[in-house]
Amino acid sequence: MAEHEHVRVAVIGSGFGGLGAAVRLRRDGITDFVVLERAGAVGGTWRDNSYPGCACDVPSHLYSFSFAPHPDWPRTFSGQRHIRAYLEHVADTFGLRPHLRLRHEVLRMRWIAGAARWEIETSRGTLTADVVVSAAGPLSDPKVPDVPGLDSFPGKVFHSARWDHGYDLRGKRVAVVGTGASAIQIVPAIQPEVARLTVFQRTPPWVMPRTDRAISGAERWLHRTVPVTGAVRRGLLWGIRELQVQAFTRHPGQLGLVERVARAHMERAVKDPALRARLTPSYRIGCKRILLSSTYYPALTRPNVDLVASGLAEVRGSTVVAADGTETEVDAIVFGTGFHVTDMPIAERVVGADGVTLAEAWKDGMAALRGATAAGFPNWMTVIGPNTGLGNSSMILMIESQLSYLGDYLRTLGSLGPGAALTPRPEAVDAWNRRVQDRMRRTVWNTGGCTSWYLDANGRNTTIWPGTTTEFRRATRAVDLREYDVVRPGAARTPGTRSEESVR
Repeated sequence: MAEHEHVRVAVIGSGFGGLGAAVRLRRDGITDFVVLERAGAVGGTWRDNSYPGCACDVPSHLYSFSFAPHPDWPRTFSGQRHIRAYLEHVADTFGLRPHLRLRHEVLRMRWIAGAARWEIETSRGTLTADVVVSAAGPLSDPKVPDVPGLDSFPGKVFHSARWDHGYDLRGKRVAVVGTGASAIQIVPAIQPEVARLTVFQRTPPWVMPRTDRAISGAERWLHRTVPVTGAVRRGLLWGIRELQVQAFTRHPGQLGLVERVARAHMERAVKDPALRARLTPSYRIGCKRILLSSTYYPALTRPNVDLVASGLAEVRGSTVVAADGTETEVDAIVFGTGFHVTDMPIAERVVGADGVTLAEAWKDGMAALRGATAAGFPNWMTVIGPNTGLGNSSMILMIESQLSYLGDYLRTLGSLGPGAALTPRPEAVDAWNRRVQDRMRRTVWNTGGCTSWYLDANGRNTTIWPGTTTEFRRATRAVDLREYDVVRPGAARTPGTRSEESVR
């Protein structure tokens, strides 16, 4: 990379969001862009998470781009290896390799008002860009709790997203901390080979059966030969989830039937009433992410597994101590404790027009216009931004809506002439987020009686979209210039004029 290379667009990250943005740029005729990736390969969270048993909990045909259907998914729910291979395939199929800058970690992004462009400092040099698309993703940076004594633990310690494949767990005494989406896949995968497995559970999750099966050769042949059949399959999977979302967002009381299915699933696998009691949640299903597994409960009943219904409080040498006082001696500690979702570290590296970082601007909670743009940060857009997450469907649907918004954003910029920048008006950002939070009040994520990773430090849900994917697609179909100020080098901000509908 030249020391001061300039590009029209710089994309940060090469997971689904970053690669999707790159494809959108190419399809819109924009070829003057780079994709900055801190790792040595594309794939995002599906590159980083390679722990035993890692798989997706969204059906394969829905967890892929609509513009890049994959007729040869081997299973109804894909494993990590196949999803990562799919993303590599997307990078090849759409000619993205020349745009990739691997091992280029973004250290600092700073808005240069006089030039109306972003200066981006990376681990391999500096470049400038007219527009930044941040697709670092909320599941990028692992969160490891600050446990007293952990630094002095003599054994092996690692997070599920940084799995140490060089460490042999066979015959070891292992503690798994956390019972979220990663942990419930890790536990049954490693249980048969470890000597002793101790699972630390602060809050029991709701677990539904995972109806996974191999996709037959005949089905794959049909999807290859008659592509519309794959589109129909995807449409059916999508439609079912669109209908389900009403229970999460408007009528949480209707989730009682789902809870009964989950309880029956547990009772079939766990015969010990004392263990069942520890595994039974006290909050409404859906308040935390609903997990899918048909092997987790059976693994917990095995003789070499102990469930500690308490969080990890302290480490004393080789002994791990739970908050309830339970002590266990272990050789390795595996943290399945999630990620920095509501406090994304990338925000500390973005310096806006007023000289403050995005992290400072978001100190009271993340807030972005239509989940994409932030006040005071011109020509900066995030993919999978605040309140764009989903509790029951495929994030790829939301990403594609955000990519449509990106496409119209860049078209609008082009119509404003050279050097123009767009920055969302603070009152527009506030109005959008008031509407989102007003709708959030009645959802199961706010009323279900739990504390989840969807909530920030202030107890505000800045993660989930409180509606259907159809509603979000409508809200991000086009840029509303009334919500933006136009910024030019050396000139004052001027309000935009074009309108488009807002969320209702």
